[in-house]
Amino acid sequence: MTINRSHVPEPVIAEYAPEHYICKRASEPLVIDGRLDKPFWEAAAWTNDFVDIEGDIKPLPTKRTRLKMLWDDQYFYFGAEMEEEQIWATLTERDSVIFHDNDFEIFIDPDGDTHNYYEFEINALNTVWDLLLPKPYRDGGPPINGWDIKGLQTAVHIDGELNNPHALNRKWSVEVAMPWSSLRECAAEGRMPRHGEFWRVNFSRVEWHVDIVEGQYVKRRHPDSGQTLPEQNWVWSSMGIVNMHYPELWGYVWFTEEADASFELPLDEQSKWQLRKIYYRQRQYYELHGQFCGELVTLQKDEQWSEADHIKLATTGALFEASVPSTDGCTRLYIREDGKTWRE
Repeated sequence: MTINRSHVPEPVIAEYAPEHYICKRASEPLVIDGRLDKPFWEAAAWTNDFVDIEGDIKPLPTKRTRLKMLWDDQYFYFGAEMEEEQIWATLTERDSVIFHDNDFEIFIDPDGDTHNYYEFEINALNTVWDLLLPKPYRDGGPPINGWDIKGLQTAVHIDGELNNPHALNRKWSVEVAMPWSSLRECAAEGRMPRHGEFWRVNFSRVEWHVDIVEGQYVKRRHPDSGQTLPEQNWVWSSMGIVNMHYPELWGYVWFTEEADASFELPLDEQSKWQLRKIYYRQRQYYELHGQFCGELVTLQKDEQWSEADHIKLATTGALFEASVPSTDGCTRLYIREDGKTWRE
């Protein structure tokens, strides 16, 4: 087996506390037009405003981004609103690299094992890019661009005028309806979620610095190097690293049929985070030494893991497997060298 030796940095986060959202059932079908000021969305709460992808170590975004979610037996619904005085887009062909424009992005890992997840991007022209990733790039997973969300519905509404710097622009909004018939492909038991279950989800907004040149938006360049300035990345659940492809850090979307519901992070999710730290450090150790480490004490930092944590670590040099007891007392949670997690 060939091990991917790419660099896997450990995210900088103070504690494991991804965002969460109580996703209620829709009470009526969605007539999709990109507008969020209609009865369909009234029962859905707004998420917290987006933050910088690196979290608290960076300033808050200068433009507000927020969204709503609902679900029914056919679709997972998303409605995103983005404040913007510079509304522009250039890409018109499906499956273009949409983040070369300003865009809105959705990431979904149905079973939370960090493998087999979806990425979706859309710009203000309503051009989309949808793809499936068998594994994150760090673990050697190539994107499957040929995969499409069959039955996908999308619409964009622009409060202003597209590609006109002289217009009075306020915001643009997006509606997306993704059918479960496509999303269940990577889901546990090959099905849509049930009441009381959660999926791992995150959202990103890519924002480029632009100037107005001869009446058009042009990406800003560094005055000395002439290189295009890097984009800004604003997200719902912060990542602690400039990389959306760390699915273990995405938020929790809790599906409910109750009018009043609450969410509490399952203890097993905290246990999986301890395993994830072992994974980061094993990958860094392998990058330096060409083999995995067999001693937990070498991998710990502030954790001071002990026998009381009941962590098991097995390695053959080229492979490793770590596990901890689950809260049910009958099974264990596992992680291996390519980052996949499971229970048995």
